[in-house]
Amino acid sequence: MSELEILAFVILVALGALAYAAFNFMRVRKMEEGTEKMQEIASAIRVGANAFIVYEYKILLVVGLVIAAALSVLVSWQTAAAFIIGAVMSASAGWIGMKIATYANVRVANTARKTKNIGETLKVAFSGGSVMGLCVGGFALLGLFFVYLIFGLALGQLEVENAVSISNWLGVEFVPFTMTVSGYALGCSVIAMFNRIGGGIYTKAADMGADLVGKTEAHIPEDDPRNPATIADNVGDNVGDVAGLGSDLLESYVGAITSAVILGFHLFLTSQATGGLMTTQMLQRMFLYPLTFAAAGLLACILGIAFLQFKKVGSNPHRELNGSTWLSAVLTLVFGFILTWFTFKDVSLAFVSFNCGVISPWIAAAVGVISGIVIGLIAEYYTSYDYKPTKKIASASTEGPALTITQGMAVGMKSCMAPLIVLGIAILVAYGVCGMYGVAIAAIGMLSFVTATVSVDTYGPISDNAGGIAEMSELEPAVREITDKLDSVGNTTAAIGKGFAIGSASLAALSLMVSYLYSFNDPATPLMLNLIQPMTLAGALVGAALPFLFSGMLIEAVAKAARKMVAEVRRQFKEIPGILEGTAKPDYKTCISISAQGAISEMKIPAVLAILVPIVTGFIFGADFVGGILIGSTISAIMLAIFTGNAGGAWDNAKKYIETGALSGQKKGSPAHDAAVVGDTVGDPLKDTVGPCLDIFIKIMSVVSLIAVSIFSKYNLVEWISQLFA
Repeated sequence: MSELEILAFVILVALGALAYAAFNFMRVRKMEEGTEKMQEIASAIRVGANAFIVYEYKILLVVGLVIAAALSVLVSWQTAAAFIIGAVMSASAGWIGMKIATYANVRVANTARKTKNIGETLKVAFSGGSVMGLCVGGFALLGLFFVYLIFGLALGQLEVENAVSISNWLGVEFVPFTMTVSGYALGCSVIAMFNRIGGGIYTKAADMGADLVGKTEAHIPEDDPRNPATIADNVGDNVGDVAGLGSDLLESYVGAITSAVILGFHLFLTSQATGGLMTTQMLQRMFLYPLTFAAAGLLACILGIAFLQFKKVGSNPHRELNGSTWLSAVLTLVFGFILTWFTFKDVSLAFVSFNCGVISPWIAAAVGVISGIVIGLIAEYYTSYDYKPTKKIASASTEGPALTITQGMAVGMKSCMAPLIVLGIAILVAYGVCGMYGVAIAAIGMLSFVTATVSVDTYGPISDNAGGIAEMSELEPAVREITDKLDSVGNTTAAIGKGFAIGSASLAALSLMVSYLYSFNDPATPLMLNLIQPMTLAGALVGAALPFLFSGMLIEAVAKAARKMVAEVRRQFKEIPGILEGTAKPDYKTCISISAQGAISEMKIPAVLAILVPIVTGFIFGADFVGGILIGSTISAIMLAIFTGNAGGAWDNAKKYIETGALSGQKKGSPAHDAAVVGDTVGDPLKDTVGPCLDIFIKIMSVVSLIAVSIFSKYNLVEWISQLFA
């Protein structure tokens, strides 16, 4: 396949995905919203979500322009332009996903009200979620298509004679196309970081305020219209679990593709420097293959989504959603095999460690797909109330909140081991089959059907919102039973999605780390970072502590905003007579304002931390120290992300297990349920703020380091002092 044929295939699939997203968007919009009360509540949620994301994007515009200006001056205008393209694509996916969620929620509730059929209700929720999923895959590939077309082909950065290091006006050396595609990845990462952190703080502050006062103190049901924080809680689902989720996984998707492209270039440079036999034709195939495989995965996801949307759906939502996801995964492997064969069948495989011949990269991608599925199943085991770990947490709740929290922590910690074993095996197999390029391709494989997983993930908060609208609109209990069942499945699928995200992040971060080492080492020398060298070891220790500092800042930010929310809800219950009796209306707007202000004010420092740490430490201590930081922070963040995601998901589903009445003698409002609510509240900022942000944290640090190392490997304080006293 030629370059133009591959790019034509990519743009057709990307536009097809976006067209399908538009079709589903309009299809959902045409559905009835339900009663006047339902429409009123949905409108309040929509207005709150729009107001927050508009204000957040205004801040992001300023931050983005500052970063783009710095890139333009210190690196190149092409890198800055690619950064802007990445930021626009990520922001667009988050915006559209949030919009459809605020339209789909009320229509899901209305479908449950009219049909009393869980299958039909599932279809509406999934149709809304599919808009987010299709936008993630479509916008990611659309942006990459522009980068390849404009900078790669039109400006000649993909031409072989340009696959060498150049110097800018500061004397900084870099490979043009790898730096440009790194800029694109950085643009996606910055938007994802702010969306995830801002949305995570918003949603958890509202959720904790609503739960701690409404459920445990006033003993009113979840999403009860008498609770002033309910609207803010539902707004938070859209800005955090939808807009934040979409930007997050788009960034992971792009990061995986970028890491493979960059690594392919560095392998070619090493081949040239050491007299290797890697051909220029092979180089072109290696930097186009990641894009090709990703497009094959997106095509497979379009078919997987359509399969669920247009078939007759049964009463088991978990099975139906898994069916769509597994079909997408299988088709990804089938399409990927065909494209792999046509991409590499007529090129020399010299110097590229394709130890299983032409299909070596496909095997590496298949390893990524399989390991991603296994990690997802492990997450399901530890977080679903169908299995022992979550049931044990529910049983511990009969003995009080302290043991609920203790048991949940034990489950989260124990859940770290199995996924890491799977990741370790995946790295070894992918490397054995296809070298470091295979590790990068395994990350792409793990996220190749991200469109399907995001569609399933987004369906969760839409269903959660639908349950809130049903409760606040005082619909019959049968409606809430349907939405609660869908929401419970959504909690498990969200934990699975987080497993995919952190697993792929670790593989992508490893590939980016290797590219980072290539960037400041002589290609003719063996690639090595000496971990016992004092500067590197010191960096690794600092790096291992960074995810804990970052997580602590996020939890504290949520706690600050939640504290204000708790105080406001208590004030309203005390000072507005008749709220709890249902004769007076709560002040929802003040609670929305508290969550929004808390999120905006608290998100800045954690978000900037990931960008500034590698830059500041690099200009002080140099490249070896930052290399240590990347190693330490990646290993530490993987463990912490798995722990927080699984512990939080298990606490949440333990509460839902009690609410189903499955625990003998316990139900909503019982002492065991109160204890489970406390556990769920502790887990909320862990699973929905800390865990999802950590995978972005390690990738944004890797990308920033990769871009800045060209400068601080030459200009840093320690080296300057050493030369001064030499």
